[in-house]
Amino acid sequence: MSNNQKQQIESKNRAFLLKLARKVIEQNSKNDIIPSKEIDQLSSVLKEKRGCFVTLTKNHNLRGCIGYILPIAPLYKAVIDNAYSAAFSDPRFPPVSKDEANNLHLEISVLSVPEKLDYNGKEDLLKKLIPLKDGVIIKKGFNSATFLPQVWEQLPKKDDFLGHLCLKSGLSPNEWEKGTLEIEIYHAEVFEEE
Repeated sequence: MSNNQKQQIESKNRAFLLKLARKVIEQNSKNDIIPSKEIDQLSSVLKEKRGCFVTLTKNHNLRGCIGYILPIAPLYKAVIDNAYSAAFSDPRFPPVSKDEANNLHLEISVLSVPEKLDYNGKEDLLKKLIPLKDGVIIKKGFNSATFLPQVWEQLPKKDDFLGHLCLKSGLSPNEWEKGTLEIEIYHAEVFEEE
């Protein structure tokens, strides 16, 4: 992945972003999370436009996951927006209650810019995907979906991974075998609360 060599996020910035996400959820608000005078003092890495996802789990079960694949907002702002959306707007779950907020575990995935994966049929696609490293986006017509690289932990077999991703996008689970999907891959720098 050539054009994606962004610098790693230092541990102090990782801690800042996790605290920021936690604050959004606890306050049930995206507003006034960082005073405007402090925004000017943020490190350049936090102001870089980056794609990111915020994942919430409760007792090791998914409780919300929302993100931007593309770098459409500064990283600090993307974390604020996606923490709020993961907690209160993920259509798969009811909004997080005040009591529940303390029992959530937060994880942030900062993404590289997706790149098109050229492949020639089913076998070539299976050969080119790298489990636990590649996040995958599939597109066909109006249907699209993504799985973060962490999803390989639950779906380690490439054909299962792709079948579930097709289902998530509203396609039949064997659609990937036809070789007609547009596929992009990206990588993620993942960090979580201790």
